[in-house]
Amino acid sequence: MIKNYIKIAWRNLFRNKGFSLTNLLGLTIGITCTILIGLWVQDERSYNTFHANYQNIYQVMANRNFNNQVATDGNMVLPLAGALQANLPQIKNAVVMSHREQHIITYGDTRLKKKGYNVSDHFFDIFSWKFIKGNAATAITDPSSIVLTQSAAKAFFGDNDPINKAVKIDEGREMKVAAIIADPPGNSTFKFDFITPFNKSSEDYRNAMDKWDRFSYNVFIQTQEGADITGLKKSINDIQHLHNDAGKETSTYFPFAMEKWRLFSEFKDGKNAGGLIEYVRLFTIIAFIILLIACVNFMNLSTSRSEKRAKEVGIRKTLGSAKKQLILQFFFESMILAFVAFLFSLSVVYFLLPSFNNLVDKQLHLPVLQPIFWLGACALILFTGVVAGSYPALYLSSFNPVKVLKGTFLPGKAAILPRRILVVAQFGISILFISATIIIYQQIQHIKDRHLGYNPNNMIMVPGSADIQKNFTVIKQELLNTGMVSSLTRTFSPVTDIWAREPGPDYNGKPANQNILFTLQTADVDFAKTLGVKVLQGRDFLGTPSDSNAIMLNKAAVDAMGIKNAVGMQLINTTGTPHIVVGVTDNVIMGSPFEPVDPMVVYFDGGQSNSINIRLKRSAQTHKALQSIEAIFKKYNPVYPFEYKFVDQEFDKKFLTEELVSKITNVFAGLTIFICCIGLAGLVSFTVEKRIREIGIRKVLGATIRQLLMLISKEFLQLVLIAFAIAVPLTWWFMNAWLDKYTYHIHISIWLFAGVGMIMLMLTLVVVGLNTVKTAITNPVKSLRSE
Repeated sequence: MIKNYIKIAWRNLFRNKGFSLTNLLGLTIGITCTILIGLWVQDERSYNTFHANYQNIYQVMANRNFNNQVATDGNMVLPLAGALQANLPQIKNAVVMSHREQHIITYGDTRLKKKGYNVSDHFFDIFSWKFIKGNAATAITDPSSIVLTQSAAKAFFGDNDPINKAVKIDEGREMKVAAIIADPPGNSTFKFDFITPFNKSSEDYRNAMDKWDRFSYNVFIQTQEGADITGLKKSINDIQHLHNDAGKETSTYFPFAMEKWRLFSEFKDGKNAGGLIEYVRLFTIIAFIILLIACVNFMNLSTSRSEKRAKEVGIRKTLGSAKKQLILQFFFESMILAFVAFLFSLSVVYFLLPSFNNLVDKQLHLPVLQPIFWLGACALILFTGVVAGSYPALYLSSFNPVKVLKGTFLPGKAAILPRRILVVAQFGISILFISATIIIYQQIQHIKDRHLGYNPNNMIMVPGSADIQKNFTVIKQELLNTGMVSSLTRTFSPVTDIWAREPGPDYNGKPANQNILFTLQTADVDFAKTLGVKVLQGRDFLGTPSDSNAIMLNKAAVDAMGIKNAVGMQLINTTGTPHIVVGVTDNVIMGSPFEPVDPMVVYFDGGQSNSINIRLKRSAQTHKALQSIEAIFKKYNPVYPFEYKFVDQEFDKKFLTEELVSKITNVFAGLTIFICCIGLAGLVSFTVEKRIREIGIRKVLGATIRQLLMLISKEFLQLVLIAFAIAVPLTWWFMNAWLDKYTYHIHISIWLFAGVGMIMLMLTLVVVGLNTVKTAITNPVKSLRSE
């Protein structure tokens, strides 16, 4: 029986090649989009799941309350991990890690810049990494050992055995290679080239172990099975506040589960506010909608051919076929089409995957060797076949054989109405997608056009080092002597990032309840001049002896403090050191461009230089200027390879997530419209075919081609207008909810929807026109010959 169903279904599909190819194209696009988005979603949801202790790993986080402004971060003190493991039975292992650091690693003549972490003893007990050589138990027991990733080991040693070979870090400390591990996978939070243990004998380590107020490290814990997380949270707070009660009123600590690190990483006012999970859900919905639109095409085209299939149904019913058998027959047709579309989709995905990986900045692949992939494929084919074939199967199998065979069968409005509803739904979704794409683009441009407070153009950042620090005076002079550099300054953090915050300083007249969190920056001479920051009051750093205790505030800081004339005021920072305000600058966006600028204090510091900021002259040719700058840095900093970043390019990276959403929405909105046009073209073609004699009679009676085009277009234009009326309020509500996430956002214009509506109407006219004009210009004698 099943074999017979398949045979008949296959013959019907081949007999109606135009219908089959149209549906096959739509379903192939829908399934391809679903697979691509599914691969992306699966990658995002699988972050860190390769760790054996995934369900029991937590990072210790802190909510710090400053004047009712709660900031959440993971900065902890060095001794916390040891204290937690020693005092809390619920914790199986605890590890403290540095932030990821970049160092020069040297082996022989090979000198490369690599990134890695300093870690404490239980790093390899908590986290699961694949060891290629060496073992986890002894990898970091020796403080002079280093663990390299496979790619890093290959870069230094080629195919030679690296175990027990000595490398140097920053031309100083010598380390012995103790183990080689596989490169961290793409879905890992931790990305590194090497792991080294803390040097417990160093003076810096011993000093940090006595400091319970130096929040510069990350702490991770592995809990026992079934641990009480609520009770654990209280215990962590008790231990931290026992050693440092100064932050008892303002800081609370909590364990943050590894399963939330990737998708739920955003916090607002001390509460988890989601994160990438919103986009994972959004793209999952988009994939479902695109597949549904392709299925709707199948429904529309199948039911539009009802008169052609009516006699077949009538004869089969007369010969004894039951309704159930007819339903199965039509389902088999849709299932075969879905299966063939899936096979085509696999080929399309294979060829598109490199481009898609570039778009989403991932290394996704088709997991064809995994059984779960084929289970998902079967589910996808089954879902597509059942959804696409459900309405046609139920509708076509319900025909009355007597009416069909007597020639009195007419589909009527009952059959046309569901098809119109489906067309309206298709175009409504298309209008929503187009509008959303435009709104996302406008929002990104709106934020990019926001006044930054400084000039990011013609400025580069060069990372600092000990040699640069030692030779900075002569480096600066030689750079200025090139005639291509107008000014330069050193800063603690890059001008496109915030590395540190601190509580607001004390000063005379400070309100007792004032508790402001300040962004912290240090800078050298010509800070405002190099960055192009407007000085609202006072002056820039000049490097005079009086600048040794000078600070500058931004406008947000003086506004938050309620000070009108800040210049000359004495402020005392958290270490008790007095400073004099020499200037007030305009607000500078160093953090998120989507949020208000935080109060900022800039300390004068001629000795702190993690970043060298160099302003190029407008007249300088960039490539020649970079060649001259590189030669000078190599001359005085030979150990480190010359690296630089353009400030404007680094600032643009702050929009990566939003631009990714915009690009993906653009692509899938375009595909949605294309699928709709395929379906519309098919419907128009069948409509024209049904009315071909009517068109011939109208032509004989004097109707023009323009009148015939409007006659056919009228029905479809009405459906587009109905879709527009439904989609506009839905889009306005949905996109306003999205925009409300941003402090600075656009207001949606009614003209945007008017423009989208005109685009859809014109697109409909073009599709209808292209499919109608051939019949409209045909000699009516051909269509009326049999009458």
